[in-house]
Amino acid sequence: AVMRTSGSKLCSCPSFKLREVASIYFSMVMLFLVILMAALQGSVPQRNDFPYKVPLDPKGLLELSWNVSYPEQVVHFQLLIKHLQFGLLFGMSDRGEFENADLAVLWSDGHNSYFGDAWSDAEGRLHMDSQQDYQLLGARKAPKGLYLFFRRAFSTCDPKDYLIEDGTVHLIYGILEEPVHSLQAINVSAIRRGLQRVQLLKPNITIPELPSDMKTMEITAPDIVIPSQETTYWCYMAELPDGFLKHHIIMYEPVITAGNEALVHHMEVFQCAAEFDSFPRYNGPCDSKMKPERLNYCRHVLAAWAMGAQAFYYPEEAGLAFGGPGSSRYLRLEIHYHNPLMLQGRHDSSGIRLYYTATLRRYDAGIMELGLVYTPVMAIPPGEDSFILTGYCTDKCTQQVSARPSPSWLCLGEERLQMTFPRAQAAVIQLWVSKGKACTAFSHLPVSVFKLLQGDELITTCTYNTEDRRQATVGGFGILEEMCVNYVHYYPQTQLELCKSAVDPGYLHRYFNLVNRFNDEEVCTCPQVSVPQQFYSVPWNTFNRDVLKSLYNFAPISMHCNKSSAIRFPGQWEKQPLPIITERLQEPVPRCPPTPGPQPAAPIPISLGELRRY
Repeated sequence: AVMRTSGSKLCSCPSFKLREVASIYFSMVMLFLVILMAALQGSVPQRNDFPYKVPLDPKGLLELSWNVSYPEQVVHFQLLIKHLQFGLLFGMSDRGEFENADLAVLWSDGHNSYFGDAWSDAEGRLHMDSQQDYQLLGARKAPKGLYLFFRRAFSTCDPKDYLIEDGTVHLIYGILEEPVHSLQAINVSAIRRGLQRVQLLKPNITIPELPSDMKTMEITAPDIVIPSQETTYWCYMAELPDGFLKHHIIMYEPVITAGNEALVHHMEVFQCAAEFDSFPRYNGPCDSKMKPERLNYCRHVLAAWAMGAQAFYYPEEAGLAFGGPGSSRYLRLEIHYHNPLMLQGRHDSSGIRLYYTATLRRYDAGIMELGLVYTPVMAIPPGEDSFILTGYCTDKCTQQVSARPSPSWLCLGEERLQMTFPRAQAAVIQLWVSKGKACTAFSHLPVSVFKLLQGDELITTCTYNTEDRRQATVGGFGILEEMCVNYVHYYPQTQLELCKSAVDPGYLHRYFNLVNRFNDEEVCTCPQVSVPQQFYSVPWNTFNRDVLKSLYNFAPISMHCNKSSAIRFPGQWEKQPLPIITERLQEPVPRCPPTPGPQPAAPIPISLGELRRY
C-alpha cells in the first residue's frame, strides 16, 4: 500500500498478511496468559523484602530468609543454596524429624530438575502432596549460589501440612549429594540433614522514626577464637566512657562476624551493679574458674538477641536508660556459641550495636525476665510427646513494685520474645497474661503491646517433646538441659527485674520418697546425691510420670522476685500457692485459603542446567 501526504514523497508502509496478523495475535494472547499466571501464582519479592534471616546448617551453606504477610496469612521464603548439588529438602515437622514431615523438595537427576510439595509418612517415605501448598515463585542463579523463592500459607487445611502458628517452628533440611530420578527414590535416612528452630511469625510492629541526634556504640567480642566444643558461653567486660551521662537506648541490633552466622546462637549485654566502684577486666568462658566472682553482679539486661531476630526498636515515648548517676560504667557481653561440628580456629568479633540518644524520652523502659528458674528441680521424663512445664510471676510479686508516673505497665511483647529459649526438644511455647487470682489465658507468642497492672500475674508455659531421650531432661544452662524463659520489654521501668518460679524442693523430695516406696528403693534420696542423679535413676513407668505431672500442677512454688541486683524483694517467697486459672480463651480457628479445583500431584520442572557433584 502507498500513502501520499501533502508536500512529501511517497511513503511505503508494510503490508501484513492474514497469517502474520494471526501469529501476532496469538503471540500477544500467550504473553497475556504468562503474565496472568505469574500474577495468580504471586510475584517474587524483592531482595530487601526478606527482613528475617537464619543459617540452616552449621557451615552456613544454606541461608533462609523470609517475610510475613498477615493480611494474606502467608510466609514468603527465600532459600539460598550456596553449593547446589542434586537438590534439597526443606520443611517443617512437629519435633524436627523427617518422619511425618511437611516438605518442599528440589531434586535433579543431573540433567532435569523439579520442585514439588511433598510429605513423609511414619517410615520417612516421601509422597507427592495432592494439594501443592508450597508455591514456587521462581529460581535464580547468582554468584553466591541458587536462590529459590516460594510461599506457603499459615494454614492450608491439608491434613498432611504443618500449621504455621506463633511460637517455635522446627525447620528441617536435607541435602541431596547424589542424582535422583524421582521423588520416591529419595532415601531420607541416607542424606545429610539437620534442624533449625526459629520463630517464623514475627510481630507486626511499626518502626518508629529515629531522632537526628542518635549515636551508636558497639559492644563486641575482641577477635576471640571460638572454642572447638559444642557449647560455649563467652564473657567479655566492656566500659562506658568516663563521665558518660544518662542516655536512652532507642534501638539495638546484632553485629555478627561474617561466616559465623551459624555459630552465634544468642547474645546479651548486661549492666553491672552500681554499688561496686570497679569491675575486673575479663575475656573468657563464662564457666571458667578464672572468671572473677564479681562478674556475677552484672545482671541488669540492656539488650538481648537470639538467632532469627532482627533489630529491636523502642516506641517513641520510651527508651532504656543507661549512664549517668546511679548507673554503672561496666557492661558484660555474653555470647552463646553453638558449634556442633567442633570447628577450629574460627575468629569472632560479634556483639550488639546500641543506638542511643541524649534527648531523653518520657518513660524509662525496663526488661523483665519471666518463666522458670534455671534449676534441675524442673525436669521432663524421657519418652514424652507433650510435657508441660509452667513458670509463674505471681500477683504478690507484681504488687511489690511502684511505677511512676503511671500505675500500669505497658508491655512490649515483640521480637525479644524470640529470647524464649526452648532448647533441645522444646516444641510449643505460650505466654499467658492474667488478671488477679482468677486467671484468664490471654495470648500466645508473639505478643503485641498490652497493659499490665500491679497485682496481675504472668504465666509462661513451655511444652516439651523428649521422645528421643532415654533419661530425664533437667533444667539448666547446658545444651542437653532445658530452660523456659521470656525477656519482656516494658515501660515505665520498675525495680522488678526477674519474676520466676520453681517447684518447692521439699515437695520434690517427697516425690522421690514416694517413688522409692513403689519401686523397691531404686532412687537414692540421701543428701549427697544430686537432684539430676535422682531424676536419672527414676524408673519412668506410667505411675511415676503421672505423679510428677500432678506434682508440678498442684505443689507450692518457690518464687524468685528479684531486683536487678539479684536480691529478692523482702517477703515470704517459699511455698507460695499456684495461681488458679478459671477460664481459658478459645484458640483461634485457622483460616483456610479458598479451596482450589483439582490439581495434579505433579512436580514443577525448573531449568537449572547440568548439575554435578562438589
